[in-house]
Amino acid sequence: MVESNYLSVTQLTTYLKRKFDYDPYLQRVYLTGEISNFRPRSGHQYFSLKDDHAKINVVMFAGAFKKVKFQPETGMKVNVVGQVTLYAQSGQYQITIDRMEPDGIGALYLAYEQLKEKLATEGLFSRPKRALPRFPKRIAVITSRSGAVIHDIMTTAARRDPLAQIVLFPAVVQGNQAADSLVQRLRQVYQYADFDVIIIGRGGGSIEDLWPFNEEIVARTMVASPIPIISSVGHETDTTIADLVADQRAATPTAAAELATPQLSEVLASVLDGRTRLLRSFQRQLQLWRQQLQRQQQSFLFQHPERLYQGYLQQLDLLQQRFRQTGQAYLQTRRQLLQKVTQRLGQVDPSAQVDNQRLRVENLQQRSTRAMQGLLQQKRQQAGQQMQALDQLSPLRTVARGYSYASDEHTQKALTSVIDFQVGQTFQLQLKDGRIKANVLQKENDKNE
Repeated sequence: MVESNYLSVTQLTTYLKRKFDYDPYLQRVYLTGEISNFRPRSGHQYFSLKDDHAKINVVMFAGAFKKVKFQPETGMKVNVVGQVTLYAQSGQYQITIDRMEPDGIGALYLAYEQLKEKLATEGLFSRPKRALPRFPKRIAVITSRSGAVIHDIMTTAARRDPLAQIVLFPAVVQGNQAADSLVQRLRQVYQYADFDVIIIGRGGGSIEDLWPFNEEIVARTMVASPIPIISSVGHETDTTIADLVADQRAATPTAAAELATPQLSEVLASVLDGRTRLLRSFQRQLQLWRQQLQRQQQSFLFQHPERLYQGYLQQLDLLQQRFRQTGQAYLQTRRQLLQKVTQRLGQVDPSAQVDNQRLRVENLQQRSTRAMQGLLQQKRQQAGQQMQALDQLSPLRTVARGYSYASDEHTQKALTSVIDFQVGQTFQLQLKDGRIKANVLQKENDKNE
């Protein structure tokens, strides 16, 4: 055999590679299989597809993998589209794919479920939701400039609360550039300090149309918002990741505007109702105070003020009676003592002792009399002082000095000021020995008041 008939490994591999590259049946192959040995490397994806009897190596470069909406995993069955090629360095054939989707389920739906599970695990859906301000002054709306969303929001807000200012931040809401546009607009709103609420959304559509609102970067940017966010994406049956992370979710743009703005007519009705209830409550309290005042004015002590010191008079009488009884007992004791002494003196006949005892007795009598008189004078002074003090407290004493006081003829209420009288009014005038009725002819106020 001639040596020139031998091929090098490189020549053979190059020949076979050209066969693979130019075979029209291998240019676009639709393949299904189960992912095996999935191993990402530098953004490129390397794994195998297998079935029960065979296996093929798979390469998916970073540019194509960025378009995949779900996270491939070992054991997942997928459908791929690509070109069968030969890798010269290893001499193995492989398929280089540019599209991949789950077998039996949409790629977008799977990506949605995977991201939903991931964010739920991190607690982004269960975090405390911020309350919406009741009376927002400025509302930022992130949506398409030309869609019906902004029109519905502005119409509803103008009808419910004309004072609320709506500011549109136009964004792309569909397509590959939509997610970046939404994030830029959200961050732009965050730079302002005078917005109270953010409404983000768009009209309904397919899952592909709504996909920008399922992007992870949009969800995390919304979570970082310092302002409460209302999400209004699609219709009532559509639920996006943005709806789940927002502080409030509205089924329609109109519903979002209704959540963000108060109905001023209802607020006014509530204020009027509160005013009515407040007035009623105040009137009830005022009526209660009037009833308490009337009960005090009609009390026994106000009707009969002399009863205030009657108890003191009775106590004074008791003290005087006790004083008299004590004095009589003291005198009786001294008399008995004197009698005993006199009897003893009579038994002892000596004149000197009799004289001495007589002088002693007389001295004792004088001392006893003086002591008794002093005690009696002291008790009288105390009684006089107490009676004088009681007399000073008596309102009748003031009347007795020439003063009088006026009171209402019917209610007996004391009239103490000019404003309590009306011209032509009949009233009572209390004097020291009776009452008279008088009539008001003229009213004059003090110039100093």
